[in-house]
Amino acid sequence: MSDINKVVLAYSGGLDTSVIVRWLQDNYGCEVVTFTADIGQGEEVEPARAKAQAMGVKEIFIDDLREEFVRDFVFPMFRANTIYEGEYLLGTSIARPLIAKRLIEIANETGADAISHGATGKGNDQVRFELGAYALKPGIKVIAPWREWDLNSRESLMEYCKSRDIPVDFSSAKKKSPYSMDANLLHISYEGDQLENPWTEPEEDMWRWSVSPEAAPDKATYIELDFQCGDPVAVDGEAMSPATLLELLNKVGGANGVGRADIVENRYVGMKARGCYETPGGTILLKAHRAIESLTLDREVTHLKDELMPRYAKLIYNGYWWSPERRMLQAAINDSQGVVNGKVRLKLYKGNVTVVGRQSDDSLFDEHMATFEADAGAYNQADAEGFIKLNALRMRIAAKKGRSPL
Repeated sequence: MSDINKVVLAYSGGLDTSVIVRWLQDNYGCEVVTFTADIGQGEEVEPARAKAQAMGVKEIFIDDLREEFVRDFVFPMFRANTIYEGEYLLGTSIARPLIAKRLIEIANETGADAISHGATGKGNDQVRFELGAYALKPGIKVIAPWREWDLNSRESLMEYCKSRDIPVDFSSAKKKSPYSMDANLLHISYEGDQLENPWTEPEEDMWRWSVSPEAAPDKATYIELDFQCGDPVAVDGEAMSPATLLELLNKVGGANGVGRADIVENRYVGMKARGCYETPGGTILLKAHRAIESLTLDREVTHLKDELMPRYAKLIYNGYWWSPERRMLQAAINDSQGVVNGKVRLKLYKGNVTVVGRQSDDSLFDEHMATFEADAGAYNQADAEGFIKLNALRMRIAAKKGRSPL
């Protein structure tokens, strides 16, 4: 008999997690608590309640986490201008620590002994969920069915449903997209099927959030973003909540063909994997945030942030959001953002995002210093001679010792 009496399952109501509910009941003889998160995936989450009830689930949690997701996870990540391996804006990675946090909170509320998830044994998500869970509740047990069962295909999952009267719409299950997809307010991702050949171009009808750059409007769209302490707070002068703002940027960006990426990335578990991503709002936000920082941040702070960013990105990608090192880096990043205030004007045109203006009361840009015209003595050009000679001193000494590069 299993020593696990109650499990909190991250539950979508789809085929995989519906099978997991019954599998946990059958194999562990435990009570299952379901948790469904609305993080802006664009699907109705309330039907998950009826599906869970039909399988005898008594405790059902359906939480709207959209504002918390953007405010406490997406925006802090973008303060660092985070991008993994030069291309990936970490849309899936950044959602997992929030789901892990809520799983543990519900486990504490309901007295559950374990949590469970539907991530496979090949991917990064199993690592992200479980590292987060162990960081927040060291003694928690984790059940990962994909590492235990032999149901290794969609057909076997559907047969399991039929044999155990699991309520699944088989007609819609058969019509499901051939791609493995994950969506939230920051992005939508596509993996599998023909994308497993890295030479094959994605089909145009795969993309759901954006038009192709070729089909985007022939007239550019201009938008303005206001920033306070490194976070966007308004679009075109209209103040918005974090989730509402990101949702708007997704719509505007997608309509202009912004935010598509086709990437081969290095998974933490060791393999390379190809994924296609649509992140229209995040693409705009990254460009705008760098623009307002270019005006307001000290040079060395900017350069140090750029040096730290790849490490910060790797921590998030690999699942270490709740680690002490990520929190230490976040404290430094947050400290830099107090002066990152102002407005950025951007032009969106056929897949491109171009910064065309920026202004700030905290600007370090000095027009009198930077002008090519007469500067009324603001900058003494003769000072540059000593600066150059001092910086060349070590190379001059080396050259005198016969170490010239020529």
